[in-house]
Parts: sequence; structure tokens; C-alpha cells
Amino acid sequence: MNGPRIDYAAVFRALPGMMALLTPDLVYADVNEDFAQLTGRSREQLLGRHIFDVFPENPGEPAAAGMRETRTSMVRVLETGERDTMALLRYDIEDPWRSGHWEEHFWSPVNAPVLGPDGEVALIVHRVEEVTELIRARGGRGDSDRTRVLEAELYTRARELQEVNERLRRAHAREREVALTLQGAMLPTPGPVGHHRAAVRYRPAIGGLNVCGDWYDLVDLPGDRIAVAVGDVVGHGLAAACVMGQLRSALSAAARVADGPARALEALGLYARSVDGAESTTVAKAFIDWDGHTLTYSCAGHPPPALLRPDGTVTFLDRATDPPLGVSPEHVLRSEATVPFTEGATLVLYTDGLVERRTEDIYTGLARLADSLARHGQTDPEALADGLLADLLPSGGNTDDTALVVIRL
Repeated sequence: MNGPRIDYAAVFRALPGMMALLTPDLVYADVNEDFAQLTGRSREQLLGRHIFDVFPENPGEPAAAGMRETRTSMVRVLETGERDTMALLRYDIEDPWRSGHWEEHFWSPVNAPVLGPDGEVALIVHRVEEVTELIRARGGRGDSDRTRVLEAELYTRARELQEVNERLRRAHAREREVALTLQGAMLPTPGPVGHHRAAVRYRPAIGGLNVCGDWYDLVDLPGDRIAVAVGDVVGHGLAAACVMGQLRSALSAAARVADGPARALEALGLYARSVDGAESTTVAKAFIDWDGHTLTYSCAGHPPPALLRPDGTVTFLDRATDPPLGVSPEHVLRSEATVPFTEGATLVLYTDGLVERRTEDIYTGLARLADSLARHGQTDPEALADGLLADLLPSGGNTDDTALVVIRL
């Protein structure tokens, strides 16, 4: 048996509470009777007009943010296709009969998507509950039945916000789990480098995922030798981390067959041409030969490694620095330099997050690094790495990713 034919347009207009339908351009497609009545506008004054043309923000309230918050919520619905429950907000309305006279109003809004056949948002359901009376009642005007109804409504909205926040927390926990897995795969704890002591540190920028475009790598070579590198991909987050993982693996492989750091970086430069997002990556690469007590290095646009000698002096290895990867359309032959070292010296490779600050030139940061090295130089690599981070990273959290390698020579 078929039920009665339902006129959904009539149902919508008769719904209790303020309801409006907006197009993806935020133009009124329809409003119910309560919406027209409580806003003091007729349907003819609303339909076909942009929401913020009908309801501009009160120019006399410079701290008001009702328009911005409402637009942000609606854009979020359009982008995600999910309901968005807004927090209580003030949004004053101009008296339709007295131009320039604004009436104070407080609202509890909810915006929900209506999906079209293609799965895209076709309409936004804009449901608002006016809570001005409740706010004023709470300001000392006493309780009423209407106040209790509004309190119950606000309680419902608060529960919805709690549910949204819980979903966000679960999504963030999942995102962090993915990030930690990626970090473990792309930046594993380095294995032993013979009898030599080394420490590595990795710090993503504050507020980001626990992955970034900075990396380190240590590779055992035949004889009493190792290759060590640090690199920095432009950008942050998962995209930069994916590029980093490709470049790190390629350089690690190249170091095992190249006859020096310059040739390894040349091979990496050729490979980087095929990797989207690898342009302007910087890398510092060094081959350490303990039998010959020599250190051979090459830098592709990267801050110079620091060599801390046993007497406390610090030398920055800056005699073999060439452009970053991918900045030249032609293949670039890279330079390298060799310096001797004595037992007990310390090699420090790092990315620019350790030394660069937006308000300073690079030399100020390098001087700060040299001072910290001289102060902590007699400690073991693990303690030295911790001391450098404590001295050089901002106390409020680093705003750039940082990778650090400390090796006792």
C-alpha cells in the first residue's frame, strides 16, 4: 500500500527552527518560515542573494568574526562533504526598517551537506538556533522555560562538538601512527660503524607530522671507512618525506660504488631529475678513512660540516660547495676536498634547521654552533648531540626540520 504523497517543499517551509538551503556559491536557494520570520526578511529578500550580501558583518564591531567563521564552516562542508557544527558565535543583524541600526544576536549554527548524484555537495543545509535570549538570561535576567529549552539545545550542540572532536582525535592518532611508521622505515636507527661512536638526531618542525624532508645516512665501506650524509628536501610533511626516502636510498646505494663523495652526489643529481619535488634539495656527503686519518667531503648547496678538533677549535668544511640538486639543466661535475684529522676529533653534519633563523644571517648561526661545540666538545657523541639541540633549537620549538649526525673520529 502506497503512502500519501508528501510535499517536501511544504514540509521544509513548516519545519520548526531556522532552516536555509544555500548553493555551493553560498546563495540562498530556499528558507523556511521560521528563518524568514526571525531574521526579519521575506523570502523574496533572501532567495537568489548571497548570504553575506543579505547579512553583512556589523561594521561597528571590529572584533567580530561571525562572517569569517561562518564562511570557514561552509567552505569546510563543501571541501569535506561532512557536517560541521559551529561553536556559539555573535553575528549582529541590521534592522531591515532602520538602516545603520544593528541588533545584537547570538547563534548556534550547524551546516550540513546535501550530496548530488555525482557525490559532490549540491546544497548546504544551514540550521541556526538563536540563543540571544539565553545569553542575556545568563547575564542576570532570570530563568524561563525558553531559557531551559535553549540550554538543552546548546547541550545537544556541545555533544555534537564533542563527537566531532573525538573523530578528529582518532584521525590525528591514525595520521601519527602512519607518520611514525614512515619515520621508522625511512630513517632507521643506524647500525654500528665499527668501533667508532656516532649519534644521530631528528626533529621535525613544531606543529607538523613526525616526518619531514630532512634525513641522515651512515654507510659502512670496505676497510675502516664509512660514508655519512645529511640532506634537506624543500618542504615539510608527507610529500617531502616521500621524496626524501627516494633520495636517501639512491645516495646510500651510490656511496657503495662511487670512489668519493663528489661522484656519489653526481649520481644522485642525475637520479633527482626523475623525482618530482627533488629540485633544490641540499646534501652534505663525507667519506671518512680511519686508516688514513682523512676526511673527504662534498656539499650540494648545504651548510658546511663542522670539524671539532681535540684542542677545541672548530673548522667549517666549506672548500667543496656546489649548487643544490636540480638547479642546473645540465649535468654538474661536483668538487670535493680532503682534510686530515687526528684521533679524538669530532665531525658534525646537520641541516639548516639547526643554525638558520629568519631574522639572522647564516654566519650568526654558524658562530653559535661553533660556541656550542667548543662548550660540549669533550662529551661523548650522544651527550654532545643533546647539548647542541638544547643550545641551538628555539625554546618554543623549532620552526624548521632538523637532522644531526655526530661522529667521534
